[in-house]
Amino acid sequence: MAQFMDVHHGFEGITPDQLRQAHDADLSMEKDEGVHFERSWADPNSGTIYCLSEAPSADAVQRVHERAGHRADEIHEVPLVV
Repeated sequence: MAQFMDVHHGFEGITPDQLRQAHDADLSMEKDEGVHFERSWADPNSGTIYCLSEAPSADAVQRVHERAGHRADEIHEVPLVV
């Protein structure tokens, strides 16, 4: 499976608890699309959230995020990792 980094904007002031809740929402339904969300990061000042996942496609990642209530603004495949 491929790895993907997705980006969400508009989350200025997000707290650690809110980030955890959003990540948990993704985890609760990830299996439906064959996705595994590995980690999430947030910058409360800029309102940007980054999520790293392993998935069969970017569309599968987006479907999980949409169902969880936080559609990704960008999804990038990560073909090289060191």
